[in-house]
Amino acid sequence: MPQVNDIGIDLGTSNVVIYMKGKGIIFREPAIAAVDRDSRNVIALGTEAYRMIGRTPANIQLVRPLAHGEMTDFEMTSTLLRDFLLRAIGRHTFARPRAVMAVPNGVKEMEKKALISSMFDAGVRRTQMLDKNIAAALGAEAQFQGSYGCLLIDISAGCTDIAVLYNGAVNVLSTIPTGGDLMNDHIVRFLRKKYNLLVGERTAEQIKITLGGASRRSPRVMMDVTGRNLISGLPKNLTIESDEIYEALIDCVNELIEGIQLVIERTPPQLASDIFEAGIILTGGGANLYGLAEAIRQVVQIPCQVSRDARDCVVLGCGRILNEPATLRYLLKKA
Repeated sequence: MPQVNDIGIDLGTSNVVIYMKGKGIIFREPAIAAVDRDSRNVIALGTEAYRMIGRTPANIQLVRPLAHGEMTDFEMTSTLLRDFLLRAIGRHTFARPRAVMAVPNGVKEMEKKALISSMFDAGVRRTQMLDKNIAAALGAEAQFQGSYGCLLIDISAGCTDIAVLYNGAVNVLSTIPTGGDLMNDHIVRFLRKKYNLLVGERTAEQIKITLGGASRRSPRVMMDVTGRNLISGLPKNLTIESDEIYEALIDCVNELIEGIQLVIERTPPQLASDIFEAGIILTGGGANLYGLAEAIRQVVQIPCQVSRDARDCVVLGCGRILNEPATLRYLLKKA
């Protein structure tokens, strides 16, 4: 009988990441599909569809089935998941793996049950759900399983979860729309307003990574950006400075910090004391925004750090459940 190890899945709004026990992360693809507008037939999935952003003809629509922390298209989510599982682990008639899966908090219970059914059809023997914030905390190796609280902020593409965890469970949770996608949108709007320059989603993402920051970069960084001039309609090239992108993103950063302050205000005094002592942990792809941890620390006056492997904390947390079932599997019951 062929050997297939159990898997952990981070079903994120931006990417689907799969971890295999004994092998680590084996698969990562964008959670996006290209479909025919008329027939609704799937033309491309994952990376192939992502490459079409900004290049699609009128008859092709790009769909993100998970957006803003919610599932907007269940059928397309199931299609993505089945295709990605087939590519990651292949068809195994006899050796069906088990899975631990973390999904965005906005996914409803009925949708989770339907996803489990879809996973079974795709060849997974049993699927158990893990709370996304608990998964991120496990991946970040945060201390939250005993009588000690921690504050974890998971900044994904669609939204940001601000969670106080205690005794192996989420005690306080707030989800705000400030995520990587909103930051990209702010960059697009800033360049359109200041320079009459229209750039695509992928370009905005690259600008955010290269120039973006929650504080001004020193020394300043510059980048050549190509877009379409909205007045002439012709391609245009500009040199953009990091200080300008800081201005474009500062409202997002302030909204994030305000959300953190509101959660701390709602936190029981004893847990708040734990947080002041242990500090704030940042996870998710957005945690790597330049200067973000320091900007949060300066305002809330609490130590703040970006976790190691911040982008992959959720799937690594699922992996820890697979690798340490005796001590951690109880967390699945609370998810």
